Amino acid sequence: METKNIGLRGIEVADTKISNIDGGKGKLIYRGFDILDLTKNSTFEETAYLLIYDSLPTKNELNEFNTKLIEAREIPKQMQKNMENWRKDADPMDMLQAFVSALAGYYDEEFSSKEASYDKAINLIAKVPTIIASWQRIRNGLEVVNPDSSLSHAANFLYMMSGEKPDVEVEKIFDVCLILHADHTFNASTFTARQVASTRAHMYSASSAAIGALSGELHGGANTEVMKMLLEISQIDNVDSWIKEKLMQGEKIMGMGHAVYKTYDPRAQVLKELSRKLAAKNKEPWFERTEKIETATISEMKLQKNKDIYPNVDLYSASIYYMLKIPMDLNTPIFAISRVVGWAAHIIEEKFAEAAPKTALYRPKAVYVGKYCGPEGCEYKELDLRK
Repeated sequence: METKNIGLRGIEVADTKISNIDGGKGKLIYRGFDILDLTKNSTFEETAYLLIYDSLPTKNELNEFNTKLIEAREIPKQMQKNMENWRKDADPMDMLQAFVSALAGYYDEEFSSKEASYDKAINLIAKVPTIIASWQRIRNGLEVVNPDSSLSHAANFLYMMSGEKPDVEVEKIFDVCLILHADHTFNASTFTARQVASTRAHMYSASSAAIGALSGELHGGANTEVMKMLLEISQIDNVDSWIKEKLMQGEKIMGMGHAVYKTYDPRAQVLKELSRKLAAKNKEPWFERTEKIETATISEMKLQKNKDIYPNVDLYSASIYYMLKIPMDLNTPIFAISRVVGWAAHIIEEKFAEAAPKTALYRPKAVYVGKYCGPEGCEYKELDLRK
């Protein structure tokens, strides 16, 4: 009997101390802390420390962590030279996956200890933004901007990408975006990272695999599709009819609905206000248009299918990144700037959790639904005898 492919939904595959989602209540927890509290009070660097080390840092611990991140920002010059050999229209996610994997060739120190894995995590968190910013400059024929040790993680990336230092408000908005995207339990890319780590592959390999999973439009690429939708609609007066037609054709509205949350995605709550603030600051229409998509979709879904639907993290992040002058094809790589923290934390947990059996290896069972030619299998016929 054929088994319905449900994408492992609802199947528990491992324990974790890193994050938790309460889909019914719309809550996301990082190491016991509500994501809404962290976005109000924390910074990306402090949140990264929390996810990696399982506790909020002391002042000295945070200073030391920041220092290590700053010192690890630069990437090998040879890597940047190699980027110059790539097609300038290559997909940035393909570039990112390739060069994260290549880091193992430059930093091939010992991988087997937990302490070494912490060092690899810091190296990855620091270098992923530099890889992306370097590619953005190189593909546009611009000189690479070196990291600035006086800037925060969020501000430094925006500076390396554009050559201009962001103001305090823009820096804070982007910093909060990074906090919101840092982890989300066993999503597709994180599960991929853990699956690869379960083979005892090293962190660069597991993270590279995660980037491949993130590249799909149903995962990390969804906010780019939201922005394409906003541009296609073009005018706020077109929203209602556009949404109605799409839903009547059975199509999905990108940025609306979630596989886990049954109410408002808590990340979308925060991003909605950030989009509102940035649109007012820049005097741009994107927040108003996005909010109209939200209300129209909710209304039309109720009318057509009698179903409730709510925004997910992608709906409002799309307009935020667009207003930050980030190219649309960098939306997913920027997702990786943040999510690499969660990947690293899960890789370390998968490989070094005290309760984890050292021989653990993900090996799910498949249900074969192919043909049977008989109890002994299909008869092999020579090539000339086949019809």
